Amino acid sequence: MKRLLVGALLVLAACHRGGANLDDFGAVPAFQLTDSDGRVFDSRTLAGNIWVADFFFTSCGSICPMMTAHMHHLQQALADVPNLRLVSFTIDPWRDTPPALAKYAALYHATPGRWHFLTGPQPTLQHLDKDVFRLGNVDGSLTHSPRFILIDANGHIRGYYDTTEEGSISKVISDVRTLSGERSL
Repeated sequence: MKRLLVGALLVLAACHRGGANLDDFGAVPAFQLTDSDGRVFDSRTLAGNIWVADFFFTSCGSICPMMTAHMHHLQQALADVPNLRLVSFTIDPWRDTPPALAKYAALYHATPGRWHFLTGPQPTLQHLDKDVFRLGNVDGSLTHSPRFILIDANGHIRGYYDTTEEGSISKVISDVRTLSGERSL
């Protein structure tokens, strides 16, 4: 009985440390882009916040509307998590200007200051998409991953979620709640 109790306490302690079942895929480096208001967006504003990111483009007629609807669902379902941010990076910086992003954000009822739509120089977006998040290319082909990325309050990638798979959004919600119990370093 004592051994069982000690084992249960160790499991609880591991869960309390947070992310016991969430891998660490590395840190997201600092970046600067432009938000939908035309202002410089510095990634340091995300420090101390949990964030969910995706790559999309506003003229997409296939998977992007579904992904953006999922992000809106996250915004609603996790409204009680004050340190959650949503970040949508365009893969079409040539057409997705700040006004185009602002119109798209309004269409999906994005909460300003909580859900950020970002554009910027193609090399910066390419670096983030390909090298940092390991999802794809920002090369004009307009092909991209359907995955969401979960980043913890310390700026570490903690999960990838294929938005085309059943149950993936519920898993994001669960994992955000797990991370919201962690203490940032």
